[in-house]
Amino acid sequence: MNNLKISVLQISLTWEDPIANRLKIDDWISRVEKTDIIVLPEMFTTGFSMSPERVAEQHDAATMITLNEMRLWAKKSDAVVTGSISVKDGDHFYNRLYWVLPDGSFSMYDKRHTFGFAKEDEHYASGHERIIKRWRGWNICPLICYDLRFPVWSRNGLDNETPQYDALIYVANWPSVRREPWRKLVLARAIENQAYVVACNRVGEDANGNTYSGDSAIINPRGEMLLEGKEYVEEIITATLSKKEHEDFREKFPVLKDADLFKLV
Repeated sequence: MNNLKISVLQISLTWEDPIANRLKIDDWISRVEKTDIIVLPEMFTTGFSMSPERVAEQHDAATMITLNEMRLWAKKSDAVVTGSISVKDGDHFYNRLYWVLPDGSFSMYDKRHTFGFAKEDEHYASGHERIIKRWRGWNICPLICYDLRFPVWSRNGLDNETPQYDALIYVANWPSVRREPWRKLVLARAIENQAYVVACNRVGEDANGNTYSGDSAIINPRGEMLLEGKEYVEEIITATLSKKEHEDFREKFPVLKDADLFKLV
């Protein structure tokens, strides 16, 4: 059984400066030891900007600077690289996560729950479909920040009595004023879905005066904290997820088979 090694970059971001942020991430990725997935924060090129008309990149797989940088990082690291950025696609702006493989291929997820409290819903369109990606023997579901508060959207369903995913990934700009809900919700999502949770949050301060404490986390399906980022510290946290321990736990305690069924509209 294949284990999976995941590395989370808990870093600060320069406000609305994609060049500076890409250069910084390039340096940080060069420090990551051999891994399978590298996780970047939400809106990692700009911070949580509500000015997409100024900062969004046009979605174009051939010419898009950040996407092509992610392809280079993924190829160089022989790992998936994932995180979200501000994107314009057609007539709409999206807070879009890219899931980029070492061969240059990629998938996209548009944030379902735009954060109305910060008026994100007035600037960015919502997505409507989750993605679950197969990588090195694992099924992974990547989501974005505010999605964490909505358990039905995060819910691990069953296909032919087999859980749909093995791990949830959340990329975030989650302010320190709400750090306790963050720390509790990431544990809850792991427990209720019998899945690993990998949560990447930024640190530092943005131009709106919001501070970010990090508290990035890697949690096992029992809800036990494997690793937690240091408060307000830039760092890489890396853990190896055990396939055998996960499957043994699900077999001995198959709670997902008793779960309620939900239909989203």
